[in-house]
Amino acid sequence: MCLILLAWQAHPDYPLVFAGNRDEAYDRPSEAADFWREDARVLGGRDLRAGGTWLGVTREGRIAAVTNFRERPRVPGAPRSRGEIAARYLLGSAAPRPYLEVIAREAARYGPFSVIAGDRDSLWYYSNRDEAVQRVAPGVHGLSNSLLDTPWPKVISGKGRVERLLHAGGPALAAGLFAILLDRAPAPDTVLPDTGVGRERERELSPLFIAGERYGTRASTVVLIGHGGDVLFSERTFGPRGVALGLSERRFALESQAPPPMHAAH
Repeated sequence: MCLILLAWQAHPDYPLVFAGNRDEAYDRPSEAADFWREDARVLGGRDLRAGGTWLGVTREGRIAAVTNFRERPRVPGAPRSRGEIAARYLLGSAAPRPYLEVIAREAARYGPFSVIAGDRDSLWYYSNRDEAVQRVAPGVHGLSNSLLDTPWPKVISGKGRVERLLHAGGPALAAGLFAILLDRAPAPDTVLPDTGVGRERERELSPLFIAGERYGTRASTVVLIGHGGDVLFSERTFGPRGVALGLSERRFALESQAPPPMHAAH
């Protein structure tokens, strides 16, 4: 993903409110979100080139999402796909903190990334461009192609708009989150970040929703997890220039959690 907006333990009805855009080259093959064939506990999209995912949730309430970290000069190709980080967590049973501590020890195997992983009880963050695994505090947070809560224009705008939705009910909340994710307005040049790609490219990448010819927002996803364990996973998919391709939605109730694992999976 390239934009994550979330409210953790900040909404009266939904401990987790999640909204994210996956930005990717349109010619990279992928599958829209569904329950996975090899493990029907996991719901998420799939990258068909490397087999990982940018976002997924499980029937037990585990969630993981990964973004790339934009920097120049570009790092040469890494031996492992960043999407594997999220997929391994979702398919495994390790608690989020020890799992990310394992990832931190393996960080050099992956290109620049940030990852959020959590369960019903806690939410954690790690980037291999930062120092340590961090607990995500209750509140509204944003993540793009930098570190958590780095004040890029799309992150500042998105967080502010999510905060104004924190008392909206389910349908209004989901609709409001999609309205944020679908915003194609570029940021003013005066507030663009400088990540080494040039002013014109920074401008093209500055909207919350990117509608390019070869690269752009491929999926917009809203995830709501309620206090009673009810889950809404709603995804809209798009093609070049932001042409809408489809909508898929899954609703389910979280299942009982398995006993906590003895150690993190390697």
